[in-house]
Amino acid sequence: MDVQVIEGRFAELPTVDARGIDRRAFGEFIGPQGELASYAIGWTTGTDQHVGRISIGIGAGNPGGATIHAVIVDDGHQYGLSLIDDPFEQVPEGGPNLTAQQARAHEDLPFMWWVADNVLATDRRAWWLLHWLLQTNCIQTAEVFDLREPILLVGHDEDDGIWQLIGTSNAGPDGKLGHLSHAIDEDQTLLDVLNLQPGQSATRSAVGAPWNRHVGYPD
Repeated sequence: MDVQVIEGRFAELPTVDARGIDRRAFGEFIGPQGELASYAIGWTTGTDQHVGRISIGIGAGNPGGATIHAVIVDDGHQYGLSLIDDPFEQVPEGGPNLTAQQARAHEDLPFMWWVADNVLATDRRAWWLLHWLLQTNCIQTAEVFDLREPILLVGHDEDDGIWQLIGTSNAGPDGKLGHLSHAIDEDQTLLDVLNLQPGQSATRSAVGAPWNRHVGYPD
């Protein structure tokens, strides 16, 4: 059996000061030998600091069961993980919350890091988190930027890695530079194409319609 990452509940609430949104996503992990883990990831917009959080839990009710907690940081155009003492979330498969020091001494820490990497590579909400964390830039047509047209074409350029967001109007010289995560804030149906590799694009006929993926841009 291949690794399975099963997306679960997603919650988003305004922060206490109403300056941002606190987002939390939950899910389950099943390893190739039936190993079980559960996880929570989260991030808060509207703050000066761009830091994500993750909790990974294993072995609920069993000796050695534990939950580790870590921050997700920008490590130079990719993410890094660092254990923390303060619990982030409770997860169903988890045992006692471990401090950073306790987690480093746990025999299953390499497995829990492996779970975290699989979650961040597979869960669509994690893709959103990482684009927010890394402040991925995108070029949008003026109509898309001003929310006058829906996004019907998403491209990830091969030469420079820039993302392109295009609506019903053709792209022109008046494109606007923005952050990809902000576009997702406005249209969460973009979650399905946040893993486009450089040199790929995706199109749809309307918001909510299925995405069709392409190598390069469609003619």
